[in-house]
Amino acid sequence: MGTSNGIQYIILSGLSFLVVNFMVKILGGNSTLFEGMEFQKYGAHELVFFRSIISFTISAYIVKKRNLPFFGNNKKWLLVRGMAGVTALTIFFFTLQNLPLAIAATVQYLSPIFTVILTVMVLKEKVLKAQWIFIISAFSGVVLIGVNNLINDGEMALDTTWLLLGVVSAFFAGIAYLAIIKLKHTDSPINIVMYFPMLALPITGVWCLYDFVMPKGWEWFILLFIGIFTQIAQILMTKALHATDTARVVPFKYLGAIYALLVGWFVFDERLNFILILGIALIVFSVVANALYQYKAKD
Repeated sequence: MGTSNGIQYIILSGLSFLVVNFMVKILGGNSTLFEGMEFQKYGAHELVFFRSIISFTISAYIVKKRNLPFFGNNKKWLLVRGMAGVTALTIFFFTLQNLPLAIAATVQYLSPIFTVILTVMVLKEKVLKAQWIFIISAFSGVVLIGVNNLINDGEMALDTTWLLLGVVSAFFAGIAYLAIIKLKHTDSPINIVMYFPMLALPITGVWCLYDFVMPKGWEWFILLFIGIFTQIAQILMTKALHATDTARVVPFKYLGAIYALLVGWFVFDERLNFILILGIALIVFSVVANALYQYKAKD
């Protein structure tokens, strides 16, 4: 596998995640999109639970079929990847339900910035001076989105708590990406992917005992698609990170911010103002610039 395959994987992964985010939004109380169809509102933990049932079933079957070690090789980092992934996705699903699609998706894209910071702290790698400029610039975009309420006097008001939780979700996603990089030479992509649902099922399962909505009608199919497309997205993302140098493929991941902005605008009627769009643009530009600079420096 080479760079071209990695780019294809990351783009397809982004499109798959977009489908998942769209469906999570629908089951998060945004069901007026479909005239005459009323969907129940699901908690993020229940969506993660159903997604994990499907993902674990598919992953376990593939692992068994390929005669791979069921619990993988590097169990320490597999556990880190799984726990970080569960935390990140559960919080992210909550933010999707409470923030505009483009905002929630873009804040989640801070995860590679956190990965860079974590490589300094955990792997003792050196970060180029210019990268710190991009890191500060990326978080400036979050601050800009956060102060939008003050600048625009409540126009397109956002709950700052959910915005901060989005940053927390990105932090845990950054840990998950760090683990994927560490597992590159020890475990197969399917083993890495399987650890997420394997840990998510008992955690969210207990949570669902206290707060559960019984699916009905078309909701079963939406839950099925959330599980299938998340599985596809996770495998493609892992393959992309394993196919070539991370910096070569990461910039193409952020096409998803444009997709999310368009879907939010035209489908959910999320008319973001100039300040919010500027904040989104600043985050995406900073993260992409950081990846490209890192790649250029390595050459």
